[in-house]
Amino acid sequence: MSGDCFSIFTLLRQAWTGQGGLKPMWREPEPKSAYDAVIVGGGGHGLATAYYLAKEHGMSNIAVLEKGWIGSGNVGRNTTIVRSNYLLPGNIPFYEHSLKLWEGLEQEINYNAMVSQRGVINLFHSDAQRDDHVRRGNAMRLHGVDAVLLDREGVRQRAPFLDFDHARFPIHGGLLQPRGGTVRHDAVAWGYARAADRRGVDIVQNCAVTGIRVEAGRVIGVETSRGLIRAPRVGLACAGNSSRVAAMAGLRLPIESHVLTAFVSEALKPLINTVITFGAGHFYISQSDKGGLVFGASIDGYNSYAQRGNLPTIEDSCEEAMALIPALGRLRLLRHWSGIMDMSMDGSPIIDRTPIAGLYLNAGWCIGGFKATPASGWCFAHLIARDTPHPVAAAYRLDRFATGHLLDEAGTGADVTMH
Repeated sequence: MSGDCFSIFTLLRQAWTGQGGLKPMWREPEPKSAYDAVIVGGGGHGLATAYYLAKEHGMSNIAVLEKGWIGSGNVGRNTTIVRSNYLLPGNIPFYEHSLKLWEGLEQEINYNAMVSQRGVINLFHSDAQRDDHVRRGNAMRLHGVDAVLLDREGVRQRAPFLDFDHARFPIHGGLLQPRGGTVRHDAVAWGYARAADRRGVDIVQNCAVTGIRVEAGRVIGVETSRGLIRAPRVGLACAGNSSRVAAMAGLRLPIESHVLTAFVSEALKPLINTVITFGAGHFYISQSDKGGLVFGASIDGYNSYAQRGNLPTIEDSCEEAMALIPALGRLRLLRHWSGIMDMSMDGSPIIDRTPIAGLYLNAGWCIGGFKATPASGWCFAHLIARDTPHPVAAAYRLDRFATGHLLDEAGTGADVTMH
C-alpha cells in the first residue's frame, strides 16, 4: 500500500470502494546487472541495512536479494520480543542502541510497527539466580540501561496469574526492564522495505543466490537464479542459511543451524500485560494485540534447516508453560511455526569483514536476532559503507573464535537455554 493509505480518511474511502485504489508498498523491479552494494537476505536485518545505507551513508544504487518473499524468513517467525537486558560490556551497548532505535522507529520510517514497551520480567527461582540477576541489573545500570529488581510480591503485583503457591520452582522475584516489550514482526519487515524502496533501493524477491563470484581475493558479485549481479560490496544477512551462503565463497563459519519453534494460542481477553521469561527453563510468553498468547521455549537439539516444529519440542514447551501458568492448560493452540537459528559458538553475533575483500558478514544471532534488527542494520550499513566496525558492534568480530576473545554472555557457549 502507498503511504497516503494510512490516513483514516483514505481507509474509509477504500472500504467503501472495494479497496481498488490501493497500491503496493514497494516496487517489484527487475534486478540490474550491477549495483554499488548487494545485500543477500531480505529479512529484517537485510532490509534495515539497505535502509540505513541509503539514509545514513547516501548510497542509493543498492539491491536486497531475497530467495522467497519479504517476511518469509525469521523476521516473520519469532515471538516479537525486544529488550537490552544483557550482561557483558560487548553486548549491552549494542542492544541498548537497538532499543533506542526501536523507540523512534515508527517516526523514522513513518510506519506503525506496533512498538509496545510493556516491560520484560526475567524470573528467578533460587538464591543463586537472584545473585545472577542482581549482577546483570547492576551491569545494565552502569551502562545507563533501565533495570529494576523485583521481590516475590513485586512480581505478584504485576503478574498475579503465575503459580506462586504450589509451584515446582517457586518464584523468588524477577529482573524487570520497563523499556523492553514487543514489536509487530511483519510490520518491521514491511516498514523497512517500504522505507528503503522510497530511497531508491531495489528489493528483488524470488531471487536466490546460487554463487559468490570472487577474483584475486575480492568479491565482484553474486550469481543468482536471475543471472549474475555485479557489486564491489556484498553483505550477507542470511540468518539460519548463513553457513550455506558463506560456503559459496569458500568460507566455513563457526555456526550451527537449529530450529526454534514458537506458538500462539486462541484469543483471550487481556491477561498478560508484560513479557515474562521462566528462569527454571527457557520459556517466554506475552500476549498479542489480537489476544493470542505468544510463547516459545528452546531450540531443537539437532541441526536442521526445516521451518517446522516437532512433537517433542511442542511437549517441552507446553510443560514449561504449565509449570509457570497452570491455567494455560485450558487453552487451545491456534498454530505454531519455526525459524532457523544460526547458533554461534559463544552465543553472540558476528558483524564483521570476511577474509575476502568487499564481502561482509552479519550472522550468528542465535535466538536474539529480532530484537537486534535496527542496530544490526545500522552497524552493518556502517561496516559496508566505511569498511570499519561501528563502535557499539566492535566486539562482534569473526576472528574472536580463533583468538579466544569470546563474548560468552552466560558462560554456556551456544547453549540456548542460558541466552
